[in-house]
Order: sequence, then C-alpha cells, then structure tokens
Amino acid sequence: MAGKRKSRRTFGRIRKLPSGRFQARYPGPDGVLRPADRTFATSTDADRWLVRKRIEIEEGRWLDPVEGQTTVRDWAARWLAAVSPQLKHKTQASYRSLINSLINPALGDREVSSLRPITIAEWVGGMKTKGLSALCIRQAYRVLSQVMRSAVDNDMIPQTPCRGIKLPRMPQTEPHILTPLEASRIVRSAAKPHDLLIALLAYAGLRVGEAFALRRMDIDVPRGFVTVDENLAEANGALVFDTPKSHQKRLLRVGPSLAKRLGKYLETLPGGDDALLFNTPAGKPLRYNQWRKAYFDPAVSAAGLTDVTPHDLRASHGTWVADKYGVMTAAHRLGHSNASVTTRHYARPVAGRDDQVAEASDSWLSGDEPAFGGRGGNDDDDDGSVGALAPV
Repeated sequence: MAGKRKSRRTFGRIRKLPSGRFQARYPGPDGVLRPADRTFATSTDADRWLVRKRIEIEEGRWLDPVEGQTTVRDWAARWLAAVSPQLKHKTQASYRSLINSLINPALGDREVSSLRPITIAEWVGGMKTKGLSALCIRQAYRVLSQVMRSAVDNDMIPQTPCRGIKLPRMPQTEPHILTPLEASRIVRSAAKPHDLLIALLAYAGLRVGEAFALRRMDIDVPRGFVTVDENLAEANGALVFDTPKSHQKRLLRVGPSLAKRLGKYLETLPGGDDALLFNTPAGKPLRYNQWRKAYFDPAVSAAGLTDVTPHDLRASHGTWVADKYGVMTAAHRLGHSNASVTTRHYARPVAGRDDQVAEASDSWLSGDEPAFGGRGGNDDDDDGSVGALAPV
C-alpha cells in the first residue's frame, strides 16, 4: 500500500536549519521573497505562520518590514519637513527642539517597528526621573505621538506604540482674575504709551503677541474697531510675525474712551499705515520678557497688586464678558474657534455671583420673578464688571 502523499505547499517555503529549527520565507505582493522575523521549533509552526501571512496579504493588511526598519530619527526628520509648511514658525521651532533634545537622544537610533508601549512608558518615566516638568514631558510625548501616527498612516507599522501611556498630570494653576477696576489701576499706573497696550489686553482681550503686532492700519478710530490679524512671537530667539493663534482673524469693538485715546496716540505716531503701534525706545519690535520687566511689572506694583501676569488680563476679560454676555461672545472676542476652550481656560466664576443666585432663588421659588431673565447691559444692578466696553 502506497504511503500517504505529502501535500504540496502553495505559498512560501520552509527549510530546516542546521540548528534543527525551521525557517519560513514568503513572497510579498512585489514578488520579493522575504524571511519570517523569527525561526520555528517545528515545520507545522512555520506552516501556520505562512498561512497567517498569506491571509494578511490577501486582506491588504500586509506591511513591508523594510519600511518599519527606518529609524525614529530619520522618520521624525521626514515628518517634520512634511508638516512644517502648515505650522507656525514658533510651533516648528518647538517641535524641532523637542525632537532634538528629548526624542532623538533616547529613541532616535531605534527602528520605528521596534517601539512598543513599554518602550514609550520607560521613556516617559526617564524624563520624569530627570526632573523634567509635566508640561515638557507632555509636549514631547505629543510630538512623538504625531510622528508614530504618521508612521501608521504610511503603512510602516500596524499601530502606534503611543497608546495606554500614563502621563504626568499638569499642576492646576488658576489665572488671577482681576476686577475691571483693578485692571484700570494697572493701566493708569503704566508708562505711556504702554498704558494703551495694557488696556488692549484687559479691555479687548488681546493676546500679548497680538497687541505687539498691531499696526496703524488695524485701528479704526471713528467706528471703534481693532482688527486682529497678526501675532508677534519669538522662535529660537528670533522675532517672527505670523497669523494669530488658530489662524483666527477677528474684528473687535473697543470702548469709546479707549478708541479716542488710541486716536490721539496715532496722531503722534511716526511712519505709515504699516507702522507698529508699540516699539522699544530704539524703534524695534517688543520682546515679551523685556517688555514685562520694563513696563508691565512696574505698573502692577504701582497699582498695589501682586502676582499678576499679562495673560491674567486676557483671562479676566474673558471672565467679565462670559459673565455678562455669554460664552459665545467671549469666545469671539478672545479669538477661539471653539467656545469650549473659552469655558475650560478663561471663563471663571465671578466673586459674589453664587450669593446673588441664592438671593434670587427665593424670588424664583415664590414666583415673583422669572427664573431666566434677559442678558445684556441694561441691568439696574450692574456692578461695573462689563469689561467689553469698560472705560479706561
């Protein structure tokens, strides 16, 4: 009786090595014969592996292992070059710095396909052990996550290793919310013309870089409008004019008294329509740290206040406007495309509001006053915290 005929393999090849283990090789979609990434104890194990590999190819899930052998350093450089045209100059510089200082020294020589979640967890833990701040660690992780997601999108790896990673928690820091009168004291205490710059932070909600980038052409005195379409930022020590954050150009109304004071200042401002409103004594664009030390901090001290940053004025403006006119209005003035950003970072409860709600609730309960009245600037009980058009 003839022996049982051995079935003929239709996909791939298996051979026995001198060590007694078995090697499997298979043809990729391009016809190139590739070895398995490991050897097998039995030919049956090797055959099962080939079956699974054939299914991957037939279902379109196969990835060329050669692509995954690209180093993190090389792929991060290629990714950054590809996305840089869509990034602001300051963001480009930040990404490049994080890649060069934190990602490449630890992971740059590793192959992209060799990274696992435990690799990323160890990297994050190492940064924490070195005493890096939670913000720095989270920024570096966010950049690496984008690099790895791009590797997935380009069929280099099946899934990103940046998953399930526990990141250090950010310390909860609340902005110092001032009253409109406290902000006005800072404005009155500041040297001219920087009092106007500070007023624009507090009563128009501008970012510091947006105020630094304002030009004569951006001020419409008769109508009381300020156009915000530029931002001045520092990137690797260089000053760069760019679009505002989130690329949101906006048109803002300011109070009549502030518009009038801006108009008088423009009469004395040299240069044409593109002249910057605020400069150094040498006529150069302002730098944040120098400006704050020379003009802002002294004004805060002279106003009898402490622990106030320029950004606190913007946060205060957002709170005043959200309290009186709603979050959507505040979002527009602050240049947020999503009102949730305004709620999460800027709008804060105004002191005394809870007591007012408790007092009003008695009227609601008795039916003497409707629970939901109109919102606007005609309240007889206005406490002066309007903010949007507050005089300075």
